[in-house]
Amino acid sequence: MHLAQPEYDANSPIGIFDSGVGGLSILRHIHALLPHEPLLYFADSGFAPYGEKPEAVIVERALSIADFLLQQNCKAIVVACNTATAAAIAALREKYPSLNVVGVEPGLKPAVALTKSKIVGVLATERTLASDKFHALHEQQAASGDVRFLQQACVGLADQIEKGELASIQTVSLVRRYVEPLITQGADTLVLGCTHYPFVLEQIETVIKSLQKEVSIIDTGAAVARHLQRLLEKSHLYHPIANKQAPLTAFTTGSHSSLRSAFKVLLGLAPEVSEVSVAPT
Repeated sequence: MHLAQPEYDANSPIGIFDSGVGGLSILRHIHALLPHEPLLYFADSGFAPYGEKPEAVIVERALSIADFLLQQNCKAIVVACNTATAAAIAALREKYPSLNVVGVEPGLKPAVALTKSKIVGVLATERTLASDKFHALHEQQAASGDVRFLQQACVGLADQIEKGELASIQTVSLVRRYVEPLITQGADTLVLGCTHYPFVLEQIETVIKSLQKEVSIIDTGAAVARHLQRLLEKSHLYHPIANKQAPLTAFTTGSHSSLRSAFKVLLGLAPEVSEVSVAPT
């Protein structure tokens, strides 16, 4: 006996979640491309960071958050976290086969097309770099483009960004520690493999400039937004009113004032923010 799949409504919101504020780098692209779509953002800040958690724990959190977002009648879910995508996207798609579930992954494919030195630096969390999903992506792209990928686990960097310390001495020091060796080893392209990292783009560019090198930086946020748009159109869930600014609402398992501040500082937005808790499914 097959259970009936839920029917999704084009007027319903899109749910976006991350371990914290990193997913705001994805939300800003979605908000810009689809301003008429209602958005719900979920920051699991009370459980951050994901990058050092066991995979089974991340899967459990992702399923619990997805259940919460579906209780808010979301018509699609964006996993705006590289670590959660690597660990849990398959489980989410298996549990919700009729739901549009969009993940993020390091932009290795565009990096292969862009690099001239055939050396690409990948900045990511330990969990992302250790995942089966990343290994499969890495092997595929390395074979297809004869490119060498230098993998750099950026321990502690997402934590600094989560705290709002984008330009502190410690953050600047971490960025230099992780970026400089990649450039000196010949990388002419850097992949931002964590959704937190676009928020320290200025610091990354400062390091590159100090080394007097020309380096391309890959951020996949815009590509994720375009992919979401295509899926909504294909499944007839694109919002019918294209000339109206839609509402943006946020939830967090951490501090509502911290998330409200992050929205203001990082995106210049002021959504309503509520503190919530989610139980295991």
